Amino acid sequence: MQAVQTVLLFTLTAVAEIVGCYLPWLWLKKGGSAWLLLPAAASLALFAWLLSLHPSAAGRVYAAYGGVYIGVALCWLWAVDGIRPTAWDVVGALVSLAGMAIIMFAPRA
Repeated sequence: MQAVQTVLLFTLTAVAEIVGCYLPWLWLKKGGSAWLLLPAAASLALFAWLLSLHPSAAGRVYAAYGGVYIGVALCWLWAVDGIRPTAWDVVGALVSLAGMAIIMFAPRA
């Protein structure tokens, strides 16, 4: 159950970070409203807070989070940008998720 909670928390954290970065991108690149910066700032604050909820050391959390972020970013690529990830994208995401699992769930002395 701990592993499921960890992965879900990482996933929520990744979504918060991506939204916090995507909204300013919409403003800068797609001519969106500057008002998008307000929810973007709130989303990035949520992202930072969510990272603090993990019980592991910060450096370990940041390293492992990167693996989940890659997977969530590829899901975003498909769901929001409408671009289907390639087989190489999927393989890369699986490798990064394996790295996350090793970092987070390895036995500790």
